[in-house]
Amino acid sequence: MEHKKLTNASTKGDNLCHRKEPHPVKLDQIWEGIREAAVAMAAEESHLRHMLEDVVISRDSLAESLAARLSRRLSREDMRRDELEPLLCGLLMEHDAVMLSVSRDMTAIVDRDPACQSALEPLLFYKGFLAISAYRVAHCLWGVGRKPLALYFQSIVSEIFAVDIHPAARIGSGILLDHATSVVVGETSIIEDNVSILHEVTLGGTGKETGDRHPIVRSGVLIGAGSKILGRVEIGERAKIGAGSVVLDDVPAHTTVAGVPAVIMGESSEANPALDMNQNLCQGDVI
Repeated sequence: MEHKKLTNASTKGDNLCHRKEPHPVKLDQIWEGIREAAVAMAAEESHLRHMLEDVVISRDSLAESLAARLSRRLSREDMRRDELEPLLCGLLMEHDAVMLSVSRDMTAIVDRDPACQSALEPLLFYKGFLAISAYRVAHCLWGVGRKPLALYFQSIVSEIFAVDIHPAARIGSGILLDHATSVVVGETSIIEDNVSILHEVTLGGTGKETGDRHPIVRSGVLIGAGSKILGRVEIGERAKIGAGSVVLDDVPAHTTVAGVPAVIMGESSEANPALDMNQNLCQGDVI
C-alpha cells in the first residue's frame, strides 16, 4: 500500500463545531439505572456503602450526585467541600445542556468500553469522565466571565486527574477519554461530538503564536494513545489517528494516518472509528 504524506495544514480560524442533533437521552432513566446499581453495589460491598450513600443513594438527581462526587475528589484547603459542592450543584442544575452532555459522555463509555458494566462506574471510578465533567463546569464559568474560577478548576483537575483541558476549548458530547492520563487539550481546540481519545494525547499549538492555534477534531474520530496533534490542523470526520503519531497537517475525512510525522495509511476500515474503537490500521497493522 502506498503511504501518502499529509499536506496543506489548515488555516481555518473561525470553524465552529458542526453540532449535529445527538440521539435522544433520557436523564431520568439513566439516573434510575445508576441508583439501582448503587443500591446493589452497597449490598455487595460494605466498604463502599458510606461513599455510595453519600454520592448516589441519598441524592435526588444525576446533577446532585455528580456535584457530590466531584466535590469529594476536588475539594482541598483552597476550597472546602462545603463550599465546592453547592457551587457545582448550582451550576449543573442551572445548565441543562451540561447535564445532557454529561449523560451522553456516560453513554459513550458504557457503549464503547467493554470493561464498563453500568453508568455508575464512570461516576465513581473513571477519571476521564470526571475530568471532562469538571471541564464542562469550568467551560460554563469561562463563558460567563468567571475566568479565574474556571482556571482554578483546570488547575485542580490537572493535578488530581492528570488531565489538562483549557476551559475555553469547545468540546461536544459523547466524548470518551479512555484511561485519560496525560491528555492535554489547548485553549482554542475544537472537538465535535462522538470522539474517542486514548491516554497521553495532546491537542496542542506549535509555538508562541496567538489566536486559533490548536486542532479541530471532527465527529467520529478515534485518536490512538500517545498521539500529538499540533497546530490549527483539521482532523476530518471519522478519521483514525494511529498511536504515537505526530500530526502536523490536515487529515482527510475517513482516512487512517500513522507515524512521525503522520502519513496516510489508507481509508478507515470502519464506518465510525470512534464508536467501533478498533485499534487496527490497514492490512492487519495495529495502532
